[in-house]
Amino acid sequence: MKMKNKNKFKKIVLVVVLLLALVSGVFLFKYMKSVKSYQDRVDSISFENYDASGIANGRYIGEYDVSLIYAKVEVIVENEKITNIKLLEHENGRGKAAEKIGDKIIDEQKIDVDAVSGATNSSQVIKKAVDNALSNGKQ
Repeated sequence: MKMKNKNKFKKIVLVVVLLLALVSGVFLFKYMKSVKSYQDRVDSISFENYDASGIANGRYIGEYDVSLIYAKVEVIVENEKITNIKLLEHENGRGKAAEKIGDKIIDEQKIDVDAVSGATNSSQVIKKAVDNALSNGKQ
């Protein structure tokens, strides 16, 4: 009788372990798929506005979201120059260092500045949010 209980217990444990492995595999697959989608979205970022040329004076809001990183900015344009960039929101994971990219954009007066080292993806998302804000200024 004891041997029968041990075998039954072993079978239950085996089934539980296999189910946990299957569930873990499904979650890992979904996670890897979402990371790939996120990276593809970051890699495909392109800019429509090189600078503030042709943009009327004003405050413009822009945002961009690649699911794991999101940025919302307010861009102030005066005399076709970017005079201020205020980061309104930034969901960034480990990309907090990218928050100084606005200063680079203002200094160089162009969007396509070098990314902040260690925060490349967040830098790209913030720059695209600025680009979208300038696009709103063209409308």
